[in-house]
Amino acid sequence: MTDTPLAPGSTIGILGGGQLGRMLALAAARLGLKCHVYDPAADCPAAQVADRHTAAPYDDAAALEAFGRAVDVITYEFENIPTAALDLLGGLAPIRPGRRALEVSQDRMTEKDFLSGLGLATAPYADIPDLAALEAALARTGTPAILKTRRFGYDGKGQVRIKDASEAAAAFAALKGAPAILEGFVDFSCEISVIGARATDGAVACFDPGENVHRDGILHTTTVPAKIPPRLRTDAVLLAGRILSALDYVGVMGVELFVTASGLVVNEIAPRVHNSGHWTQTGCAICQFEQHVRAVAGWPLGRAERHSDVEMLNLIGDDVERIAEFAADGATAIHLYGKAEARPGRKMGHVNRILLPGS
Repeated sequence: MTDTPLAPGSTIGILGGGQLGRMLALAAARLGLKCHVYDPAADCPAAQVADRHTAAPYDDAAALEAFGRAVDVITYEFENIPTAALDLLGGLAPIRPGRRALEVSQDRMTEKDFLSGLGLATAPYADIPDLAALEAALARTGTPAILKTRRFGYDGKGQVRIKDASEAAAAFAALKGAPAILEGFVDFSCEISVIGARATDGAVACFDPGENVHRDGILHTTTVPAKIPPRLRTDAVLLAGRILSALDYVGVMGVELFVTASGLVVNEIAPRVHNSGHWTQTGCAICQFEQHVRAVAGWPLGRAERHSDVEMLNLIGDDVERIAEFAADGATAIHLYGKAEARPGRKMGHVNRILLPGS
């Protein structure tokens, strides 16, 4: 449990076996590092390409202990890992990024307080323990606003848009008693995200901001370069670096930002590789997945410069049936996640298209 860089042949443990874990395992394999995936699903996407897979629930202490003793460092591809599992694993191998990043990101209220404490702008927000608190918060923030669960929400899940204060009771009931936070409306021109990395020695490297477009609460495309002034590009990268350093972070983080008339507003942070960073697989010599592996393995970070303009398109549900079309385009790289069944709202893969001059 030291900061000595892992030697080739060492094993990285990954908590979570989804597509992000899959792409981490593929990146690690190129560096001569093995991956041991822990995920309850028997045929999760990451298990198809990893060296080992433990298929067990997160409350199986014996399985967790065996996993922790079999790896040299532990990372994760999703935030909502049970605290008890981390308590057990923390005594067996280094966990990177550390527990503080998870504590902040697992709860939207804690995250907003953390960001505000750094002096960063966020949407107006309020803790909502009951309906009376929601009605009082709406009187302050006005509408439209969004009521969100404090924990376990992603891709538009666990949230209700409130267009008028008269909808408060129905919105509160829709969350079925889950601890909630109200976020006020932010008038923004676009959303961007910065994928930043921090190494064990404190070195920071950030990729260019990408411009995001969502559909039905799910990321649809990320395009680089983002159509923002150079000044805002610099501000976004510096802001991401501030967050990484404040958390004493090790690994890759996604920072989502709203571009407003008065500057940048932080939407949320994700302590892991991020969907909006998939473009780096085609646009950079070192992609976000290799960068994360380098960081958690104690290696020096790679350079984050972009050599190509890229558009990343998520393949959601039946979009995966367009593969023949994408394969016919010689400027498009295809990444499929090995999921057997396409369902509405399910991420089946993505494609990265190099934006040639005039395209």
